[in-house]
Amino acid sequence: MERLVVWVRRHQWTKDLPLYAVFVFLAPSWSNEQPWVIRAIPMLFLLPLLVRRRFPRTAAVLVIAGAVAVYTNEIWAYDRGRTELAMAVVLFTLVKLGQRGFAAVIAVAIFVLGWQWGFVWGTYTENPTFTVVGVWPLHIAAWTLGEFFRKKAQLTAEEERRADAQARAAVAEERTRIARELHDVLAHSMSVIVLNAEGAKLARHRDPAAVDRTLDTIGRTGRDALAELRRLLEVLHAGQDGRSPQPTVAELRELVEQSGRDVALDVTGDPGGLPASAALQAYRIVQEALTNMIKHAPADATGRVAVAFEPREIRIEVTNTGGRAPAPAPALPSSGRGLPGMRQRVEMFHGELTAGPRPDGGYRVHASLVVEP
Repeated sequence: MERLVVWVRRHQWTKDLPLYAVFVFLAPSWSNEQPWVIRAIPMLFLLPLLVRRRFPRTAAVLVIAGAVAVYTNEIWAYDRGRTELAMAVVLFTLVKLGQRGFAAVIAVAIFVLGWQWGFVWGTYTENPTFTVVGVWPLHIAAWTLGEFFRKKAQLTAEEERRADAQARAAVAEERTRIARELHDVLAHSMSVIVLNAEGAKLARHRDPAAVDRTLDTIGRTGRDALAELRRLLEVLHAGQDGRSPQPTVAELRELVEQSGRDVALDVTGDPGGLPASAALQAYRIVQEALTNMIKHAPADATGRVAVAFEPREIRIEVTNTGGRAPAPAPALPSSGRGLPGMRQRVEMFHGELTAGPRPDGGYRVHASLVVEP
């Protein structure tokens, strides 16, 4: 059955077989004096209808040529009605396919043939004027229907293109979102791991116990990063829409502890009832700000994370002091996507982001997310 469907789709002419069968059924009853072969020839003139979809111009020209043969031969004179229908069909096809210029030429040829039949060839017509004018509504209707279906096809194609563009935009947006997630997870986790490893190397002779604590932090951070990466990869493989469990502000305390710095956390308000997506973006903004602190702030710098949940807004502020120790050398190359990534997250919720150095040599990141309960 599937092969038959594929074969029909590949051979467009099969779709017009029912139409051709109707035209054969409409054949007039001629006198039996003529051989059946002679009486069946007008049916051959209609065979071009089978290729009207693929070769509309060729089909139109052949049908017009067949009409000339029918109109100029006394034997086939009574087949004029079926021929007029065939010409209307090819006219409709040309207009529907947007070939209105060639359709106009065919329309003029149809008019000329009708005029010739009514006033020159049609010796059996009692009212030539009615014979010529009477078929005009048929061809006007064919042209009108062709225009209707052409515009309908254009609208359908435009809707399909719009839907396809929206789908591609959604895919691009999802890829960008996942890229931001990967950047945040890797940048934060690897910064914590590398800097703690460097610190453990320096402290192994002075405080062996600190080394154990640092290694515990490295192991915990690595496991958390692997869990995050596994979750994101599952989203990619399963084709999910990003609604799987995401880190929320409830995990901010653990995030602050993983930083390995002296950072105070201050959370006010009730996050209940707020969108999970807004909570996720707040978490990621804090994560990126802490990552920048780990990378660039001196080892003795202190920090503060303040998150305030209000009925229609989430306000986030991450600050750190300048410290007295020299700023650390970059342990990891910077991707340059930290602040742009935070800005994109804020813009998703029509908020604002300000980030810059403080007078005491520290740094401040302030973000606001406008949300609906």
